[in-house]
Amino acid sequence: MTRVFSGIKPTGPVHLGNLLGALQHWVTDQAEADSVYCVVDLHALTVPQDPSVLRATTLELAQVLLAIGIDPDVSTLFIQSHVHEHAELSWILECTAAVGELRRMTQFKDKSEGAEFVSAGLFTYPALMAADILLYDTDRVPVGDDQRQHLELTRDLAIRFNGRYGDTFVVPEAAIPHVGARVMDLQHPTRKMSKSDDSPQGTILVLEDLRSVEKKLKRAVTDTETEVRYDPEAKPGVSNLLAIQAAATGRRPEDLAAGYSQYGPLKVDTAEAVCELLRPIQARYAELAADPAGTADLLAKGADKARAVAAPTLERARRALGLLPH
Repeated sequence: MTRVFSGIKPTGPVHLGNLLGALQHWVTDQAEADSVYCVVDLHALTVPQDPSVLRATTLELAQVLLAIGIDPDVSTLFIQSHVHEHAELSWILECTAAVGELRRMTQFKDKSEGAEFVSAGLFTYPALMAADILLYDTDRVPVGDDQRQHLELTRDLAIRFNGRYGDTFVVPEAAIPHVGARVMDLQHPTRKMSKSDDSPQGTILVLEDLRSVEKKLKRAVTDTETEVRYDPEAKPGVSNLLAIQAAATGRRPEDLAAGYSQYGPLKVDTAEAVCELLRPIQARYAELAADPAGTADLLAKGADKARAVAAPTLERARRALGLLPH
């Protein structure tokens, strides 16, 4: 089977946009590919973190992934820092990359601009991302436009290393990710829903109380007209509700629009669909949260599965470089 790698950073609670836009497809992809899913906690360290918060959010994220349907017997699910090969290969790839290449990364420019403290890790983290991917002989990496530059660097580093030291790494291909719902902020429907705290009424969290979810959707911004149609440009608020309901029910937003003549029933039905989607996820999460030792066991097994692939890859790189075996 084709091997696919995806990672997610534990920098805040999972929201509805994450679920409908990407994570639902992780669940379906695991039936079609050898899927490696990683909670990339080392990437979170590029900016200062509260240790207790990082520990809690990492565990919560892993449990949410399990709750939405990632099957640890089918996929490989693990925590990045539990597999030390990531950090070791990252150093090797930092020594393969040029300063100029890292300096050109647009995400580094964006995230460092105006910051009081810029860590060296923020500068070099594309090498760690490359290590994440190359360790697993990854064939395909689903990437959005914001990460495409980093995947190109990963490919360049693999090709450069192979050219210098012999065939070592599989050169991964970019895969266009499944297009999930583009979920927008409920109060500012021209911008994407996000984890930031600046619009709490516009964001729905996967683990949020369902009564709160219902209220937020019923108070969602629409427009001054009354016609219900799917038109993201002219009617972003209404179209966002249609897209959310469509993604939650497996229907098309254009088809749903034909069944409404008023905004009220659309909001009610969308709230009901989202609550029905979240209810079993929250129930499964509650079971996992009540048994942290069970989750730790699943993640340990996942790390063992990951290491069984990552360790031989790292050893190939070490031998190719001329490092003494140990």
